[in-house]
Amino acid sequence: MSNTLFTGKVYHRFDELPSTNDRAASLLADGDPPEGTIVRADYQSAGRGQMGAQWWSRPGENLLLSIIYYPTWLEIGAQFYLNVSVALGVRDAIAKVLPASIPVLIKWPNDIYLGHKKTGGILIQNALSGMQIQSSVIGIGLNVNQSEFPDSLPHATSLSLMAGQAFDLDALAEKMFECLENRYLQLRTGNHAALHSEYESYLWRYGTPASYSRLRDGALLEATLIGVTSQGLLRLHTTEGEKRFDIKEIAFCHE
Repeated sequence: MSNTLFTGKVYHRFDELPSTNDRAASLLADGDPPEGTIVRADYQSAGRGQMGAQWWSRPGENLLLSIIYYPTWLEIGAQFYLNVSVALGVRDAIAKVLPASIPVLIKWPNDIYLGHKKTGGILIQNALSGMQIQSSVIGIGLNVNQSEFPDSLPHATSLSLMAGQAFDLDALAEKMFECLENRYLQLRTGNHAALHSEYESYLWRYGTPASYSRLRDGALLEATLIGVTSQGLLRLHTTEGEKRFDIKEIAFCHE
């Protein structure tokens, strides 16, 4: 059992599910599961990522789970900081098990990168009631022991590929629960500035000139990532000055 106050104390394990987020949402619809309830599957037949993208994972080799939290104390206008705290928590857990020489980074808004390759993704679904967050389902997909990926995912990697060793999935899950709860409790103290600063310090491509694509017309934009706003907009410095984009407006171009 993880060394936590509440995360992972109620633990639902499955060989296969269409989606751990959907099962967690069903638990919420049926009642009030305890805060920190975990839904985990060895395989997802219909896993999802940001903006409806499919999450591809081989059975039994990776971590696929969802957590139920109740951040009712977090203002709707500050809900991006839940994203920040979760991304930092996942990053903390990975950094604890990998050699220090492997950079563990966050690709805005919440993908986890090892160097220039993606190893994890986060999908947060908040249920709102008026001006209050009623509940949050936090889905996490992390490539751990997978050694092969389809040609359609040229930028995917795993902890095992990067570190040259296999990892115990259960032990890594326990470590992740601890790190996520620590960051969640940090968020609850209201110290958004510290979370914001640390999140920016781990951003992939932070301070580096790179190419981006505007999704509305496919136009290329040469810019330098200089941070994010408190609402989660990406801040890019261009030849025309600072511009801000949400996730539906801009895409990273891989080298």
